[in-house]
Amino acid sequence: MVRAVVFDVGNVLYHWSPSALYSKLIPDAQERDWFLSHVVTPAWHFQHDAGRPFSETSAELIAQFPAYRALIEAWGPRFDETITGPVEGMIALVELLDAAHVPLFAITNFSAEFWVDFRARRADVFDRFTDIIVSGTERMMKPEPAIYQLARERFALNANEALFVDDRIENVATAQAQGFIGHHFINHAGLAPVLAAHHLPTG
Repeated sequence: MVRAVVFDVGNVLYHWSPSALYSKLIPDAQERDWFLSHVVTPAWHFQHDAGRPFSETSAELIAQFPAYRALIEAWGPRFDETITGPVEGMIALVELLDAAHVPLFAITNFSAEFWVDFRARRADVFDRFTDIIVSGTERMMKPEPAIYQLARERFALNANEALFVDDRIENVATAQAQGFIGHHFINHAGLAPVLAAHHLPTG
């Protein structure tokens, strides 16, 4: 029987898009697309999620692309501007589950240093969670099996006691292999019947 819900954060609870920041800094769409596909790329950013500090990664990237120094340096202090707001219906769902005393947890690929400010700005939401595993703090990332094993242990969850909700299918697949019931998240409307099937509030 499912007794808890484990959420991803980015693009499940909150929308995340690097272009949200750089549309303010690079008005030309073609230049901006090039910058995001060649300079500040997902592969570069995911180093932060794995635990590398921004001071190191930015210095390396600036050495490669010195003409873009100011734009690269903006990533750290303005990271919260890549968060464009809550995913529709999901914050209300978190509140509903919490009110129904459903234990809430999260596993997020997130820079440890960026997480501090991000979480502080949204304490009213994340204070409802019993525990949150942040990849940058643990220096392990989804979909590595070890992060799910850590979650099962830290959250005190037996096999198939928790519904794991993530927008990346590879993360869901590994979670299922590690004893979670998985749901590939598209939107609240798609999640609601899954919650209902496990006798959980749907929002």
